Amino acid sequence: MLKDAKVKRIILKTGRTDLRLGIDGLASLVRFNYGLDPLEDGTLFLFCGVRKDRIKGLIFEGDGFCLVYKRLTSGRFQWPMNPDEARDISPELFDMLMGGYTIESSIRTDNSHG
Repeated sequence: MLKDAKVKRIILKTGRTDLRLGIDGLASLVRFNYGLDPLEDGTLFLFCGVRKDRIKGLIFEGDGFCLVYKRLTSGRFQWPMNPDEARDISPELFDMLMGGYTIESSIRTDNSHG
């Protein structure tokens, strides 16, 4: 199970994902929308739904996939909402996200205050 899995890489799919998708649908999304290999050993792919109070994770464990689902009893994940992006995140950023913190910068970088 996931506790025994050796997570080497965490890839977060930003924006909304239809969490009605199961293993095959999420694996296809990873492969065809992002050009990533869902069979990459030790890579945890994370997805968030519309409400942002639940996430799904998909990891290949060598002999098959493990699909995990977490639903918060209160509050919401501070999920990055840039659509159509998949990004690597560090274990530290993963812990921050699971702890309810945002992993997005709150400092504006545009120069439009001219």
